[in-house]
Amino acid sequence: MSTTHALIDVLKAELKTSGITYAVLAKELGMAESSIKRMFAQADMPLSRVDEVCRVLRMDFADLARKVADAQPLRRELTLEQEKAVISDRKLLLMAICCLSQWTLDQVITNYRMTEAEAIKYLVRLDHLGIIELRPMNRYRLKVAKGFRWRPHGPVMQFFREEVVGDYYSGGFDGEGEMLTLVHGQIGRSLAQLFNERLQRVAQDFAQQHLADQKLPADQKRPYTLVIGMRSWLFAAFRDLKR
Repeated sequence: MSTTHALIDVLKAELKTSGITYAVLAKELGMAESSIKRMFAQADMPLSRVDEVCRVLRMDFADLARKVADAQPLRRELTLEQEKAVISDRKLLLMAICCLSQWTLDQVITNYRMTEAEAIKYLVRLDHLGIIELRPMNRYRLKVAKGFRWRPHGPVMQFFREEVVGDYYSGGFDGEGEMLTLVHGQIGRSLAQLFNERLQRVAQDFAQQHLADQKLPADQKRPYTLVIGMRSWLFAAFRDLKR
């Protein structure tokens, strides 16, 4: 969808929410109702007219632009070039992960050796990469969907395979609130996707709980990392024993 069509759609939604019909809008703008209908149907509206509609809605153009941005479809995956840019700087990758966890700027500089100026610089870079939309007071809006994931064979996942997986699985998974379970079996092909969807819901529940617990004091929280995987696979040590 083009930005123009998105803008018109937001204006339509705002008019509906405000209870302003095309007839009422036509009267306010001194136009024929048929002209208003045609203008919205064809998505053909000069900026001067957009300003007039905003006046009727009692909103400014900045509010409208923000609503248009919020209505844009969110990314489920970055491009290869975007991931290469993220992985090129360790602090930028850290900031990206913090943003995906919806940490505030204060939380980042409190928990990591990063100055406020550095952190803001990396927020600006993530904005340029299209991962976040940086807003006033260094707040931001994520431009990735809830189901966002790094490219399966992209540079970020390659980094995690090389630098993170060994460190993560070296633990005993026997601490408070920890667990590691490996389940192997054969199931119908049609059921695999159902299990994937259920696992995705668990991941989303974990992410939502993280957000809900942001307000808790630091001494009442512990950092956890949830790793969920499912693939058609046979352990390499057993492959030569298979008939």
